[in-house]
Amino acid sequence: MNIQTNTAAQYINPTDMVETTRNGYSQAVIAPAGKRMAYISGQTANYHEGAITPDFDAQVLEAYANLAKVLDSMNARPDQVVKLTTYVVDHDPSKFPILVKAVMDLFGDARPAQSLVPVPCLAVPGLKFEVEAVVAID
Repeated sequence: MNIQTNTAAQYINPTDMVETTRNGYSQAVIAPAGKRMAYISGQTANYHEGAITPDFDAQVLEAYANLAKVLDSMNARPDQVVKLTTYVVDHDPSKFPILVKAVMDLFGDARPAQSLVPVPCLAVPGLKFEVEAVVAID
């Protein structure tokens, strides 16, 4: 079993299962004792300032940038995120590389547990991606 620990979490990746860290996530994450859990609402590309870009890659990058801003506003670090849930409109395998890159860029080796949920649409027409997070904070 491959267990990686940092000050924020313990990442579990059993060696007899599919190797997931190259795809930007861990099989399980154990939050440290004594931490409070914070739940971040789904972050998307900014749509309140006008037209939504139709570009999937740009929406993913902006949603993760918004997630980073929320983390910063609560004095939390990416390595304190223990779980991500992503929602992708009309998901297909061509979208996977941009999703992996965005996670790797923000989280590096601190890869949270993660679920990807393909959906037919999101709450606002034109949005193609949304990410929510669970964070273990001090």
